[in-house]
Amino acid sequence: MKFIHTFEDIISIENLLLAWGEFIRGKHKRADVQEFQLRFMSNILSLHTDLRNRAYKHGPYQHFKISDPKPRDIHKATVRDRILHRALYRKLYLFFDNLFIYDSYSCRKMKGTHRAFNRFRAIASWVNDGDRRTCFVLKCDVRKFFASIDQEILINILTKWITNKDILCLMKTIIGSFNSGTLGKGLPLGNLTSQLLVNIYMNEFDQWMKHTLKVKYYIRYADDFVILHTDKGYLQELIWRIDTFLLEKLKLSLHPDKVFIKTLASGIDFLGWVHFPTHRVLRTTTKRRMFRRLKENPKKETIISYLGLLGHGNTFKLKQKVKLFIKS
Repeated sequence: MKFIHTFEDIISIENLLLAWGEFIRGKHKRADVQEFQLRFMSNILSLHTDLRNRAYKHGPYQHFKISDPKPRDIHKATVRDRILHRALYRKLYLFFDNLFIYDSYSCRKMKGTHRAFNRFRAIASWVNDGDRRTCFVLKCDVRKFFASIDQEILINILTKWITNKDILCLMKTIIGSFNSGTLGKGLPLGNLTSQLLVNIYMNEFDQWMKHTLKVKYYIRYADDFVILHTDKGYLQELIWRIDTFLLEKLKLSLHPDKVFIKTLASGIDFLGWVHFPTHRVLRTTTKRRMFRRLKENPKKETIISYLGLLGHGNTFKLKQKVKLFIKS
């Protein structure tokens, strides 16, 4: 199976306009978007012409930091470049999404964190078998995930599926437009294409886990993944095999402080919640951050958002405390 869309499909004015329509949602008031709109059709035609003439060059990135909740470096491309990212994503997503395993949940339609931890609960219930068996969980985290992506390996992976040289050249231009401090390393957190590209990269690992190691109960969300089993020794043996594969095939490494094996009964911290056999509770750090933000900014929208979050776990008392901010 190969990617069937042509270069012309991606760079067509129709696809660029559709990409713009998706890109602009919720961004009408931003200064850079308004500036692009002042000469909208001229800018779209200019982008199309550069792409058609193979003269397109990616612009610089604007760098800023956010806390989400840990500090993250975001690199924001120009509006012109982000429209192209969206145009590429529109054509690439469905093809590559069909290649991914079921239990990959990050940045995918009809997936996400809620479905990931609901899936975790379902699998844990099967393995635990109503407390008749001990469920052990191996939890791992890839160290400096986005910053460590090897661009040459990524391009080689893309080459397996995309035969069109112009599309590959365009992908190389976008991938090579950024480095994390070392030439040929890293993808920018701010790019829409990066969300898909890291899944394409880690799909190599997912397929190896499922089809070579034949790991039955495996869930991945971005750089976090868990494996559930009744045999602790089996999980311990997996760690070095996983670490070796990541290092040799993808030039990634496990975070040494974020690899552990625990029983489900002792509580598994995964995707912001601590999971137990019969319930899940909000992570303590998430809880503290939530109340700190509510004290700083007790807007109705913020309160409703947190009540929605709390609806995904056993949080009756927490919800009552959050509701107090409505009255205050």
